[in-house]
Amino acid sequence: MTVLEDRIEMAESDDTSALDALFEQLSVPEGFKVEIVEGAVFMVPQRSTHWLIIRRILHALDEWFGLNALVFSDVRIDFPGHQNGLCPDVAKLRDGAEQDATGHWSHQDVEFIGEVISKGTAANDYGPKRIAYATAGVPVYLIVDPYVGKCVVHTRPKNGDYVTQTPVAFGEDVDLTTAPLGLTLKTDEFPRD
Repeated sequence: MTVLEDRIEMAESDDTSALDALFEQLSVPEGFKVEIVEGAVFMVPQRSTHWLIIRRILHALDEWFGLNALVFSDVRIDFPGHQNGLCPDVAKLRDGAEQDATGHWSHQDVEFIGEVISKGTAANDYGPKRIAYATAGVPVYLIVDPYVGKCVVHTRPKNGDYVTQTPVAFGEDVDLTTAPLGLTLKTDEFPRD
């Protein structure tokens, strides 16, 4: 068994029930997002800039794949690593993906993740979440940073990280035509913080 397979097996074993218990204990105020990254609970307020970018990404995915595509925002998906109950800003699952008996979506079905960073949790998006997404084999991971006005497209997951990382300034198109998504994402209307 490889290190990657060990990580995935650990994530699928007892972490789900432990994460379920943690999420059930949390009292989340309205307007806040909560997720568990490597066993630590992070709760951040949703900002309007953050939501406007998410909405534009969701709209682009809906236009390209149709309204029946499995595209979510802030829906929990458990990823490899120690207690990674992540709620990506945008997640697109493959056609035909189904929830398991407990109502969870599988990280093996994720084709795209988009995260819009917040100042307080940016290190998670660039660090442990990137590693978790790569370990899970998510083909495309997009980080959108409204503080510096750029995106970073991560593709080609291999051995727990991404081989290719392409920066794209706001105003330029994010070319995902060669990635499994096959679309071009416009960033000219992404607001900045």
